[in-house]
Amino acid sequence: MMKTLVLAGFLALAVVPPHAAATEGKETYDLLFRNGTLDAIDPTMSLVYRRDVTNMIRPDAAKRDTGGIALSVMPSDATMVQLRFRTDGKHRALGQFPVSVGNPMIMYFYETVVRDMAESAGGSPFYIRNRVKEALTQPTAFEEGEAVVDGKNVPTVTVRMKPFEDDPNRDRMQGFGDLEMRVTMSEEVPGWYLSLVAETAPPNRDDTVYRSAVMFEGLEAAE
Repeated sequence: MMKTLVLAGFLALAVVPPHAAATEGKETYDLLFRNGTLDAIDPTMSLVYRRDVTNMIRPDAAKRDTGGIALSVMPSDATMVQLRFRTDGKHRALGQFPVSVGNPMIMYFYETVVRDMAESAGGSPFYIRNRVKEALTQPTAFEEGEAVVDGKNVPTVTVRMKPFEDDPNRDRMQGFGDLEMRVTMSEEVPGWYLSLVAETAPPNRDDTVYRSAVMFEGLEAAE
């Protein structure tokens, strides 16, 4: 499969927030779940992402969930897109979604974080999902910055959320109480999402219990 566009510069992503601004809850949700983000995508192309997972509690799950993700328009129905997970030369279907709802990677991102936390730290996935959903609709600050993509600077906006920061049960969450979720978006990136990261501590620290990073890699010809 030949890639026609590779955002190699993304590996050197440098977000430079010149200032931060606040959003209302609805504005936060509308920014994260933006409509029309797939309208300009050529149906003969796939959006390609890479998911890398670190999980000190469940290293087996981290290995299971690390791999590539392809988003493409379904050949039989142009109103639907499909997500496929790819690892070791094998493909696994992740779901089908209406094009009209925008890029489903945001839903995949938060649902996998909910599942991973429930598997690793225990607790009710319904409780965890509700806390995450609340964070997605709360007023928050967002950072405007820049990222180097394919050798050029593009404007970005990053939303940060800490769904368990004030949770009364955070001390029993085996490190997940410190979870931060960050979504970086750009008009210059096909599909809107540049990166979707959830982590319990900054990378390269010994106390990073969990980290899930979904990074946009580029476009390739659809299968």
